[in-house]
Amino acid sequence: MPYVPRRLRVAVLVLAAAWAIAGCGSDTAPPEDEKPPELGACRVLTPDDVAQPSNTTDPVDCSEAHTAETYAVGELPASFDHADHDDEELGAWAYTTCSDAFQKFLGADESLVMRTIVSWAWFRPTEPAWDAGARWYRCDVVGGGEQSKEYVDLPDTAKGLLLGRPKDRWMVCADGPTVAGSVKVPCTEPHQWRAVTTISLGDAQDDYPGDRLVEVKTRDFCSDSVGAWLSYPVDYDFGYTWFHQAEWDAGNRRSVCWAKTDQ
Repeated sequence: MPYVPRRLRVAVLVLAAAWAIAGCGSDTAPPEDEKPPELGACRVLTPDDVAQPSNTTDPVDCSEAHTAETYAVGELPASFDHADHDDEELGAWAYTTCSDAFQKFLGADESLVMRTIVSWAWFRPTEPAWDAGARWYRCDVVGGGEQSKEYVDLPDTAKGLLLGRPKDRWMVCADGPTVAGSVKVPCTEPHQWRAVTTISLGDAQDDYPGDRLVEVKTRDFCSDSVGAWLSYPVDYDFGYTWFHQAEWDAGNRRSVCWAKTDQ
């Protein structure tokens, strides 16, 4: 299985998971203990928290240790007023909304955010609040990705984290004999592979070109791209992460190229 960054996996899980179906909105007020999210709030979240569609963890002061920061909040479009809690369209909408805001918040382009150790997750109201008519969303930057057993602490704010030349502590590397299935770690930790570039495989309106074409195009590009990144040595190893139709349908159009390094 190729490595899927957390910001993508969250969107894909939203499309594929079989959560219980909630009722449509009503005029009943949402539960009093579930308030709309606050922009800039910090929390101590774990990978288990991020795996859930909703989160009611209490915020902490951003000067204290925290692993998540809310960077985008708002009301869902009116088209979701009568949608089910697990409506498939929610995942696609959230992917576009949160990923675009993620790039702007970190100060990076699409290629760079796919090579950072930090990722994003989004949350909706709990099912009781959804049933009562709540229709907000919350996007959080978190200090880790899909394979993280625990998250790293974020700075007081992650805004502008990737501006200029990002520090290695925020870039993603892989610790293992191959890229596929290896543990993804910050590049300040021991590693054998570094994510060095990405390739765009299509535009937003394009249909999925198929597994074979995506893999071949990714492989050929990464072979040349990694060679250039390494200044064209005689021998070098490279790896690549490519994605399937589920990720494509969620909005991803890029593959990641990895260079084998001596740190």
